[in-house]
Amino acid sequence: MEIREYMNYNADEIMRLYTEVGWTAYTEDMSALEQGYHNSLLVLAAYENGELLGIIRVVGDGFTIIFIQDILVYPKKQRHGVGTALLKAVLNRYSAVRQIELTTDNTPRTVAFYKSLGFSEFSEIGCCGFMRC
Repeated sequence: MEIREYMNYNADEIMRLYTEVGWTAYTEDMSALEQGYHNSLLVLAAYENGELLGIIRVVGDGFTIIFIQDILVYPKKQRHGVGTALLKAVLNRYSAVRQIELTTDNTPRTVAFYKSLGFSEFSEIGCCGFMRC
């Protein structure tokens, strides 16, 4: 598996990935999603034999805070280390950043995944989070 920067936005490729993982709210406005990609701090992709396996997208200032906006792995490739490799690549790149955040579904599987990589729930560190949708 190779992790590299996702430099050339491919709408068909992104549409397919987001659709397969069920994130169709994003694909309802592909032009907004494309702008999101172009304005991201970093987008990394995992490839194997030229095939896209997954994507991680980071927003923020890159010095005091980053927010992991998206991490998607094709369902057939989940639980094969792709998400871990993508997340570790981001954590290594931004190791000096004090505040690394993300929001995810509150399921035992996702909670266990992020905790295994050193993340804590806000309540465990005396914080709370807010979102307006």
